[in-house]
Amino acid sequence: MNEFFSNAERAEVLAQALPYIRKYNGKTVVIKYGGNAMVNEDLKREVMKDIVLCRLIGIRVVLVHGGGPEISDLMDRVGKTPSFVDGLRVTDEETMDIVQMALSGKVNKTLVNLIELTGGKSVGVSGVDARLIEARPKDERLGCVGEITKINPGVVSDLLENNYIPVISTVGCDREGRIYNINGDTAAAFIAGALGADRLIMMTDVAGILMKKDDPSTLIPEISVAEAATLREKGIIAGGMIPKVECCVKAIEKGVKKVVIMDGRVPHSILMELLTDEGAGTMVTA
Repeated sequence: MNEFFSNAERAEVLAQALPYIRKYNGKTVVIKYGGNAMVNEDLKREVMKDIVLCRLIGIRVVLVHGGGPEISDLMDRVGKTPSFVDGLRVTDEETMDIVQMALSGKVNKTLVNLIELTGGKSVGVSGVDARLIEARPKDERLGCVGEITKINPGVVSDLLENNYIPVISTVGCDREGRIYNINGDTAAAFIAGALGADRLIMMTDVAGILMKKDDPSTLIPEISVAEAATLREKGIIAGGMIPKVECCVKAIEKGVKKVVIMDGRVPHSILMELLTDEGAGTMVTA
């Protein structure tokens, strides 16, 4: 035993988790792991452990990741200054090369390696592989930034059937082979819908939707799509939370049962969400 829990207490925790294990066994859960939630290596390893645990108890986990900070860091190394339009990164051809190196290279393979080191089975894919994410230009001002036209989830389904944890980097392509930078939250929503996921978990760097900005004690535990629209009209959902909630609504519209926005910096937040009554963050439902 350790200084905090006796063996009996550990056994009781596992027994209490049994109904949730039964509930999610065989269900698909898509987890969006945001670049701003990947704050340090220790926490990243703990998140991967939780994901492996979920897979071992029968949850079909798909990990979709971002990597904005890594992209910015690599751009800085090569002396390229990022530019943004309406909060979206402008992606010219050179920047698109950097995006692929950061997302489909460093970030993707780091996460795959951590999952494997933790005892899981994982394969990293990009949205280009098997034409998983088909896209078209979103706005000519943004260059190689794409909006999704179609998800072809066959490669992800095959990996899940063979007990792998797919780790997906969010770049896509069109029929002519041009590569696009895809917003990670949007990609996660579309992929979750295409897979018929039971739940989409959006891990970010905030606790969830707050009634009062910067006051975690005012966390709203659950809202409907209609209530989300009302909160946006009132200015409670504002700034960077607007596109996240829009992605939640999009996922619900595409058939995902429940979507959760939560703080990925909190240790074991995934387990708290899936294996306890209280959950974590804000749940958005139809």
